[in-house]
Amino acid sequence: MDGQRLAVPRLQGVSREHFLEHLYPQRKPLVLEGIDLGPCTSKWTVDYLCQVGGTKEVKIHVASVAQMDFISKNFVYRTLPFDKLVQRAAEEKHKEFFISEDEKYYLRSLGEDPRKDVADIRKQFPLLEGDIKFPNFFKEEQFFSSVFRISSPGLQLWTHYDVMDNFLIQVTGKKRVTLFSPRDAQYLYLSGSKSEVLNIDSPDLVKYPLFSKARRYECSLEAGDTLFIPALWFHNVISEEFGVGVNIFWKHLPSECYDKTDTYGNKDPLAASRAVQILDRALKTLGELPEEYRDFYARQMVLHIQDKAYSKNFE
Repeated sequence: MDGQRLAVPRLQGVSREHFLEHLYPQRKPLVLEGIDLGPCTSKWTVDYLCQVGGTKEVKIHVASVAQMDFISKNFVYRTLPFDKLVQRAAEEKHKEFFISEDEKYYLRSLGEDPRKDVADIRKQFPLLEGDIKFPNFFKEEQFFSSVFRISSPGLQLWTHYDVMDNFLIQVTGKKRVTLFSPRDAQYLYLSGSKSEVLNIDSPDLVKYPLFSKARRYECSLEAGDTLFIPALWFHNVISEEFGVGVNIFWKHLPSECYDKTDTYGNKDPLAASRAVQILDRALKTLGELPEEYRDFYARQMVLHIQDKAYSKNFE
């Protein structure tokens, strides 16, 4: 059914064993309630974060529009002291903090050297480490990164996928998250890992007619909720309030499958990258043929891929 909307299931008090044995193998999004996250959900107020984070400089996205677009880069990067970022994102109406009423702020924390180091809130913000507990649902050696996120109210993050499994912990504030299955990639008008469709609630169906076929999975995250986002599931996030979140990424595949130079956790697995390069070379070779032949053999290739690579195990 076109435009189908499904609610992401919510479960309370899920144990590690139940998650790993029964829920995780389904490879579908799930909101977990009642996970012990430590005192962060009550402790991380604006004043407390400003005090603990201090004047440590952070690189942030600054946008003048609500819908951020990573493809066209409709935002700029700035460096701000952490306490100023929190005050601005929380809309503290103090003239000394504000440059423009229209500016919206978004932090995606980085490693010490983003070219070499992954983000880990425990290292970049050690004074906050004791306040938050990570869900104990994966092995420590699978851990990849923990990303600190802070967002102004109303800011919308572009639809994209990640190549690793992910817990999105909503520490404070409220978010609306819309997800799309990897099987609906053909309807999302992708540019790399990002969708070109910015306004998912009122899309331009003349420009993006297939988007209406994509099934939406939706949920609201309140303080204390944890959303499991399986690798390759597309997600679009709107901060309905000023909020603080932490993403925990971990490796679902053996370590050798991932690009060792990837500090963001968003480069495709090595085998996938090689396959795309081979396909590009094959298509370039087809270009040597007249249009009629090129069309015929391209359709043969599509059928061959469907027969050999499409899975029958996912809905």
